[in-house]
Amino acid sequence: MLLGSVAVHARMAAPSPYFGRWTVEDPGKKLSSKGRPYKTVDIAPCGKDFCGVSVDDKGKCGPVLFRFLTKNARAPVLQGHGRWGSGKKKIQIQTWETDQDPGGWRMELYLGDNYDFGERSESMPKYYGSYKRTGNARCTAR
Repeated sequence: MLLGSVAVHARMAAPSPYFGRWTVEDPGKKLSSKGRPYKTVDIAPCGKDFCGVSVDDKGKCGPVLFRFLTKNARAPVLQGHGRWGSGKKKIQIQTWETDQDPGGWRMELYLGDNYDFGERSESMPKYYGSYKRTGNARCTAR
């Protein structure tokens, strides 16, 4: 399994800014049952793609929440679909570099139906999380 991850990393020019373990900035934030799997997310290569895997409070790996193509691993914004309970919602993820934290990266994740970031509207995301990187991903998609 490790060799597969190394092979995916070798095909990329540089590691993705998305790779790592991400935890919501406010660990005391109340999350709905559908939002709770997004409290801590590991993002790592999975086959030819890269995936976000839920991590519970005890560090146990959970379900795959989203998957993106490797060609998008360095894109400033990712858009696709993510798991929301037993269904799927539109997902948008973005990272940026900061000098405020060790590791130097932050991430925002949005899940919803037909929300639009280009204008103010009543179509707000069902879930929003602001994350800080807390280390390397340890959970991978099976």
